[in-house]
Parts: sequence; C-alpha cells; structure tokens
Amino acid sequence: MTTALPRYDVAVIGAGVNGAGIARDAALRGLRVIILDKNDMCSGTSAISSRLIHGGLRYLEYAEIPLVYESLHERRYLRRNAPHLVKPLRISIPIFAGARRGPLLIRLGMIAYDLLSFNKLLPHHDMLNSDEMRKVEPGLRQDGLRGAARYFDAQVTFAERLVLENLLAARSAGAEIKTYCEVHQIKSCQGRIDSLVYRDKSGKDHEIGADTIVNASGPWVDEVLKTAPRRTRRFVGGTKGSHIVVSPFAGAPNDAFYVEAAADGRPLFIIPWNGQYLIGTTDIRYDDTLDTIRASRAEVDYLVAETNRVFPQAKLSIADINFAYAGVRPLPFQEKGPESAITRRHIIKFNRDIAKGLISIIGGKLTTYRSLAEQTVDRLAKILLRKLPE
Repeated sequence: MTTALPRYDVAVIGAGVNGAGIARDAALRGLRVIILDKNDMCSGTSAISSRLIHGGLRYLEYAEIPLVYESLHERRYLRRNAPHLVKPLRISIPIFAGARRGPLLIRLGMIAYDLLSFNKLLPHHDMLNSDEMRKVEPGLRQDGLRGAARYFDAQVTFAERLVLENLLAARSAGAEIKTYCEVHQIKSCQGRIDSLVYRDKSGKDHEIGADTIVNASGPWVDEVLKTAPRRTRRFVGGTKGSHIVVSPFAGAPNDAFYVEAAADGRPLFIIPWNGQYLIGTTDIRYDDTLDTIRASRAEVDYLVAETNRVFPQAKLSIADINFAYAGVRPLPFQEKGPESAITRRHIIKFNRDIAKGLISIIGGKLTTYRSLAEQTVDRLAKILLRKLPE
C-alpha cells in the first residue's frame, strides 16, 4: 500500500529574509506552507549585508526611482512595526575637492530622497560647511574638505533576528520549517509542479507534494533549478560583497559615514555596529563556488586603505581586523557593464518553461523583503486559483 505524500500549497526553498518573509505571508493568509534550507536559517546573503534598512540613495544615480520609493516606504514600515530591531541611523556624506559627486549633485540627491519619503518617521537632511563638519567629526580628513550632507536611514543590528522573527511568525501560523534539508529534485506532472525530494542531514531522502514552489535560494537559484526536470537559461549573475569589522579606532566617527572611494569611485560605508565598526562593501562579479566564499586580501586591503584615507588617525592594518565576511548578491545575470549599474530591484520570475507553479526570486534587498513577500503570495494565489485575504 502506497502512503500518500504530505502535501503543501507552497514549498519555499531558502530560509533567508526573502524566503522567511514569503513563508510568513503565505501562512498568515491561510496557505499550507513548508520552508526548506540546506543550511541554517539566514546563513547566506541575508547574513552578509551591511545591515542597513535604507532607501538606496545611490540608486537615484541610475534613475531607479520606483525602487527608492518602495525601499523608503518599507523602511517606514519596518521602523513602525519592528522598532526593537530597526533603529534610526544618521549618515554623513563628506564632500571633498575633486570628488566625482560634488555639493550640487549631493544636495539634489538629498532633496529627492526627502521628497520620496515625504511621510517618513525620520528627520530631513541637513548640509554642513567644512568648519561645522570639523567640529562634529574632528577625526575626519581635513585636506580638501568642502562640507558634508547628513541624513537618516536605519540599521538592523542583527539581520538574523529579523529573519528568525519572520520564521517564528510563519511557524505560529502553521508553516513547517526544515533547516539542513537540501532539495535534490523538483518533480512535475503534466507540466505542473507536483512534488520535491529533499535530503536531511542524516542523508535520508524525503518526498513531499507541493502545488507550487518558490525558489528563494538567493545566489543558489540556478543550482536549485538544475534539480528540475527541464533546463533553463541562467538567471543569477552574482556580485561578491565583502566587509571587515574593527574595534573603535583613533578618530573614529560618531555617525555612520557614506564615502566615495578614491580607488574606484564606489560608495563605501563606515558604520558604528554592535560596539565596533562595520566597513564595506565591495562589488565584484563572482562565478566561483558559492559554499565557501571568503573576503580576498585585495578586498580587505581596499577597505582598510579607504578607511585610513578618510580617517587618517585610524592607521588601521590587517592586525586590527576582528573578522571579515563575504557573500554574493543574487543579482540578475548581466554579462557586461559595471557591477554597480546592475539593478537591485527584485524580479519574481515564473519558470513556466520548466513547470507551471514554479517561481524564482531574483535579486531583492533586505529592506524590501516584506513587499516582495506580499507580491509573491499575490501571484501564488492566482496560480492556485485561491482568493486569499490581503
């Protein structure tokens, strides 16, 4: 006698912030949900961010106005609904002579940022001249300093806690959570998703029925799709981001700093974090193994050098680094062009060429996980022909 498979409305693959948010939203709206991850929760991209809840000021340079607006709206939502996790963070942008982004461009960006977050719970920006900036941040490099802009975003000190609370809410609403369970096969029947097979940490295989599958595995999206019955094109072209963490140093800033790197003009953050300073990030195309990612010596040297340039009293060296971490942003595959120009918008991809009912999440930001989850579950409702509560 054949035992019927346990069956779910949706199986979510990946227990990072996007997967956890989708599982929570789906379970709260009445769907039977299971979420699986081959490692622990929040063990991939969600854990390697700069831990900012932000609108993405630099996205304005690439005219990603809808993304900035969505991000600022979600920042307000998280500040209102998770104030114990998401705290206001004042950020300074120093303006130096010869920089690519001058006072006028930065001022226009600040005005646009304020306008796009007209109903925010945080103060508006202010502009400081060089003398005012020297008084509030005496450790800042003085040579060529023309002034600074200051504005507010927010910080989630521990992104892992944000993911955990979403998973706990999903479980309270009936979702099942399976960590250390790697998906090995996605099965379809007559062109529709039917089931999947996962292997637990003891090496035992289990099969479950699923009417839909959401592939929210971040950089591993294409690897997961390889377990499906049909092959498809590449979707993710990740870029590597590395950070270093150091103890408070001579001349360290009171606020977070958002600076233009002299080496390549890329924006760089120096952020007070958990009694230390979080410095990053890099942005390098990455096509190597996804399971053992390390910050390279060249990246570490770059971050140290740029910090010492902006805060000359620091005199940081490799010996001052408490730890470093690195990961891959699951950005849309783009063969050419600068890494910084690749969109940070999320894409909800219907993989109908593989099987109906299979969705992959490409890209996304820590800040916008909630709206991504809502949009994804709205699409699941249409696939399942279910009218779900909003």
